Amino acid sequence: MAYFVTGATGFLGRFLLAQLLEREGTIYALCRASSLDKLDELRLRLGADDDRIVPVIGDLSRERLGVDQEEIERLDGTIDHFFHLAAIYDLTADADSQHAANVEGTRHALALAGAVHAGHFHMVSSIAAAGLYRGTFTEDMFDEAQDYEHNPYYQTKHESEGIVRRESPVPWRIYRPGAVVGHSETGEIDKIDGPYYFFRTIQRLRGVTPSWLRGVGLEGGEINLVPVDYVAKAMDYIAHQPDLDGQAFHLTDPEALTVGGLLKALTKAAKAPQPSVNLDARVLDALPARLTSTLAKLPGAKQLTDLALAELGIPREMFAYLTYPTHFDSSKTQAVLEGSGIELPPFSLYAQHLWEYWERTYSPDRRKDKQLARAIKGKTVMITGASSGIGRATAMRVGAAGGRVILVARGVEKLEQTKQEIADLGGVAFVHRCDLADLSDIERMAKEVLQEHGRVDVLVNNAGRSIRRSIALSYDRMHDYERTMQLNYFGPVRLILSLLPVMRQTAPDGRKGGHIINVSSIGVQTNIPRFSAYVASKAALDAFSRCIASEVVDDGVHLTTIHMPLVRTPMIAPTKMYDRFPTMTPPEAADMICKAMIRRPKKVGTTLGNAGALAYQVAPRGVDVVLNAGYKLFPDSHAAKGSGGNKSDQPSTESVAFAHILRGVHW
Repeated sequence: MAYFVTGATGFLGRFLLAQLLEREGTIYALCRASSLDKLDELRLRLGADDDRIVPVIGDLSRERLGVDQEEIERLDGTIDHFFHLAAIYDLTADADSQHAANVEGTRHALALAGAVHAGHFHMVSSIAAAGLYRGTFTEDMFDEAQDYEHNPYYQTKHESEGIVRRESPVPWRIYRPGAVVGHSETGEIDKIDGPYYFFRTIQRLRGVTPSWLRGVGLEGGEINLVPVDYVAKAMDYIAHQPDLDGQAFHLTDPEALTVGGLLKALTKAAKAPQPSVNLDARVLDALPARLTSTLAKLPGAKQLTDLALAELGIPREMFAYLTYPTHFDSSKTQAVLEGSGIELPPFSLYAQHLWEYWERTYSPDRRKDKQLARAIKGKTVMITGASSGIGRATAMRVGAAGGRVILVARGVEKLEQTKQEIADLGGVAFVHRCDLADLSDIERMAKEVLQEHGRVDVLVNNAGRSIRRSIALSYDRMHDYERTMQLNYFGPVRLILSLLPVMRQTAPDGRKGGHIINVSSIGVQTNIPRFSAYVASKAALDAFSRCIASEVVDDGVHLTTIHMPLVRTPMIAPTKMYDRFPTMTPPEAADMICKAMIRRPKKVGTTLGNAGALAYQVAPRGVDVVLNAGYKLFPDSHAAKGSGGNKSDQPSTESVAFAHILRGVHW
């Protein structure tokens, strides 16, 4: 079996190649001479040998894709499946560029497929080929497309598909994916397009508005989204099934989200305010054409609209999706895939992955990572508790910025997954399993790390345990205090004692010093009730760090304590009451840690936490009165009372309001 693939190094191409590599045979990848390094990177990413992925020098804009006659003769009769993926998938690209790539490029690809007598020609089209069809567009429809002439992207997709249908010299199959978004498990993307234009607006909204506030949103037509891994798997499977030539297949979501449903899912993933009422943009279609034309021609209307859209980073072309009229039937595709194990996951299950990947990779805030890259270049950064939550988010940021990340936790499987995700971002990570509540295991792991890596330049003591239980329920639970102290205090101290001697020494390359970052709690500043075990363990580590800081300052060792507010992580999940509380996201918490790596301050805290610490110094009895009010508003959970942890602990309206006033405090 042999394959020829155009667009192999593109977003969809590299995932399709991963699927094809699971089969026997050689993959010939069209590649410009100047892009051979990209193909080498792809081989490395996929773990493929040179004889499995073979470059064919050519160009999409030239006849027969610019492949020379000698190469054509060598490939003649050997290609079983010719996949044509190369195209411009961009609503904002100019018309001439789209026509050259999408229409003429398809014609050139067909000519090459005919010249080498390929067994099948597989074309990646798009649902855009339907234009703005009003109603349900089936997989057998093509000529029924409507209003595609008014948009260059829609037009070139329709025309290129028509060329395949009319001119293909070999049996063909066409695939019409919906808007292809990131990987459903990792969130990986390679550019901003489609629904991603809304992400920055949502991020800004989150930054200025509390997440509990409900507002007015937008409703509109369907936005059909599919993750790239589903598209690649479905294409690979359908391409290898018999008796399907001459057909088109919709790789779409049969239960596509509307604009309102998409925005609701994304705001939930971003921990941003969610709309309670939606204004339906489709009513605009009901306005008389003369009226809408007159409104558009009002002085300054276009300029003001363009200015607002530019500020939000949303291209004007996205307006079409507010009233998108088409539903795509994929019954035939679903029937072919039945029993294959290939299923389209609901958007709600992977929206969080899409958001997190965008935020740490494509968010405008990623400019901060240039400073981070300068701060940690060539340095080894150990992060405890790196398998989830704050630790994982921090590891991803550090790995993407170029630090050598040492991932530490008990769960090796999750650490390996994080390691792979860092590798996908071009970073380097190492897994070192350790039970951080076991002092002897910490000592073993530290020796192992020093032997393999020489030194640790930055240590992030993030792993921790929290217990929420009032003192009245703790009289016979001394073990609560022992186990929190074991993990939150003795564990970090043992690790510091193991790594600090090397930090203080001058390395052969001249490096000396280091940075120890301890993730503490806002509770240490605010003395919150019900957390006496947790806060005491964190306070002990704070005091330890303050004491040793003056001893190691001459050696260039810095110590930073971060008084972290409430973060939505697996650690707080058992307290169901927190589901309605304002919380920081793991990426936001990771940002606090990364800023500390850049600036190396003594302390990092929130405005509320710092104010709480000051208030306790000035008026401790007054603070006790306020905290007592919170103590009465927030009862012990069912789990803390020993009456079962599966019951719902729903907070009252008053307690929710109190939690929002004192945002970020654990109650």
